[in-house]
Amino acid sequence: GEALEVNQEVNCLTDFIHGCEDQLQKLKKQKEKGLLYGIPISIKDHINCKGHISSGGMVKFLGQVKKEDSVIVQVLKHQGGIPFVKTNIPQTMINYDCSNLIFGQTLNPLNPQKSPGGSSGGEGALIAGGGSILGIGSDVAGSIRLPSSFCGLCGLKPTGNRISPPGCSDSPFVLAVTVMLGPMARDVDSLALCMKALLCQEMFQLDPTVPPIPFDEEVRLGGAPMCPCAQQQRTIWGD
Repeated sequence: GEALEVNQEVNCLTDFIHGCEDQLQKLKKQKEKGLLYGIPISIKDHINCKGHISSGGMVKFLGQVKKEDSVIVQVLKHQGGIPFVKTNIPQTMINYDCSNLIFGQTLNPLNPQKSPGGSSGGEGALIAGGGSILGIGSDVAGSIRLPSSFCGLCGLKPTGNRISPPGCSDSPFVLAVTVMLGPMARDVDSLALCMKALLCQEMFQLDPTVPPIPFDEEVRLGGAPMCPCAQQQRTIWGD
């Protein structure tokens, strides 16, 4: 309900992910509850979700319904999270605004006359407007960091190859910088929890190219001063 209200104000959603109630009932029956148990999670448009499109804001992808969840969506579900909406992006996602000819312009909930930033602008607007408490964006050159800044949120671009890629195909661009998925939320603790949940055995088994290194809470985001070896590890692996 909150997400729908925010969407009516700022136009930040592209789709509602079906099966959320069924997934919640399934989770309730499981003995082991994941780190993200019962948390609704918003997902950037281009991240593959089974039964939905990943448009990238481009008409050419509108008929391509995805047959499988991307690895990150599978891991979120494994940890008890409930992906419930997909969020708007600029066309091609190589843009610091958030507008395309399919879904239109997303506004900044803090000031509707301003942009929420891009390319994870739908995520920024939805979370800042109170429609989601945790979202997954992506970043090549600021696409998590800029919307987080524009919307007064916290966001993390992990080091390259730290998290399995979005699963979308047929990108119109060949990028020299690795596209990285990462969490967006209202506080740093939520980012740390999400990273801890994602960097689990399920992630490493589903995508063997991801280094099997868990999230290190001792050197977590912006924490206490680190020794040089820990600083070097953080630089390499993004924790």
